[in-house]
Amino acid sequence: MSILDTSPGLRGYAPRPVATPLRADVAGVASRTPDPLVRRLLRAKKAYSTRFVAAAIEADPAAFGLVTDLAHPPRPGDVVLARVVTIGQHKRLESPVSRRQILFEGDEIVVSYGSRYAADQFHAVIPEDLGPCHLAAGGGLASRVVDQHASIQDATVIEPIGLLSRANRVVNLSAFAPHPVRAASRVRGAASRVPVVAVVGTSMNSGKSTVLACLARGLTAAGLTVHAGKATGTGAGNDANHYTDAGAARVVDFTDFGLPSTFGLSFEEVRDVFATMTDVLASPAGHGAPDVVLVEIADGIFQGDTSRLLTDAAFRSVVDRVVFAAGDALGASGGIAALGALGCLPSVVSGVLTASPLATAEARAALDVEVVPTFDLCLPSVALTAAGLAPAGRTGAGHAVA
Repeated sequence: MSILDTSPGLRGYAPRPVATPLRADVAGVASRTPDPLVRRLLRAKKAYSTRFVAAAIEADPAAFGLVTDLAHPPRPGDVVLARVVTIGQHKRLESPVSRRQILFEGDEIVVSYGSRYAADQFHAVIPEDLGPCHLAAGGGLASRVVDQHASIQDATVIEPIGLLSRANRVVNLSAFAPHPVRAASRVRGAASRVPVVAVVGTSMNSGKSTVLACLARGLTAAGLTVHAGKATGTGAGNDANHYTDAGAARVVDFTDFGLPSTFGLSFEEVRDVFATMTDVLASPAGHGAPDVVLVEIADGIFQGDTSRLLTDAAFRSVVDRVVFAAGDALGASGGIAALGALGCLPSVVSGVLTASPLATAEARAALDVEVVPTFDLCLPSVALTAAGLAPAGRTGAGHAVA
């Protein structure tokens, strides 16, 4: 059975011919006809996930070509020029500067291939060829949706025109990223000398990013220099911008390491991204080393990569405190039990549940761990306690991670 028979939004879809066919050489890399291709690349809407490639296109569009062989199997991070066929769930594409660009049918867009794990939206995987697929995330993820939440629309359908190439090689985000991923065993370990707080949660949309931002705000208000990052998930600028607006002096996410998404990678690759990111965040930048590093782990603790990461030596060797975000009191109770079994008892519980005074009261009655309303973390004294810090220095090493 073909992709056209099985994928939501693609059933019965017949690909339209490329409006401006490009002749490919024997290597599968299109001969560049500078004027038409340059114009197309400059005019195309670029995605947040491709922002470093987009900058290179703006600087020298004539350096890029296209691979148009439909049988070419894309890899995670490969960059593709595609046409919007049918508007679905994602009606806007986040730009390199996080502006929401309205999409129209027929638009040409520059996005990257990757898989997605989003319990509230899509389960999507990288296609096996350059056939029609989906825009699985607004940050610019080309993928094939295999399942979706019942409450959302079918995914926006896109038709790949060709993989971007430069110097006869397919363009991959990793070649343009400011930070290369290093093996966890080879990371210098600066994070082991700086307090690191990890924020985890029950699920997608449990309030993790807001909790981290409020922690950053409170710790910054206490006079500390905060660096923050998002280690796993699907690439988008919202969370990183939230951390910056909250006062974090340095912010990175996994897209800064050449990855549009961490789902579908091997666990070893996910571990290496986490280890490299915490080391980058703990290292001096600008005015020096931070006083504390905050790192968000996406999705919930039952997500495979998250649960494995919480028990891995690369995590345990650098993380001093875990802060837990939950959607409701029962989720908080079950999450505390699951984290305790993993040896990662959190210092506090916060998140969406604390928007409800009744749910907060339920959680406080059921838990031995302190339940803190999310926006109370903006208060210096509350943030310092949650992070295991005091004005005199680090006090929380080893509290959360046994």
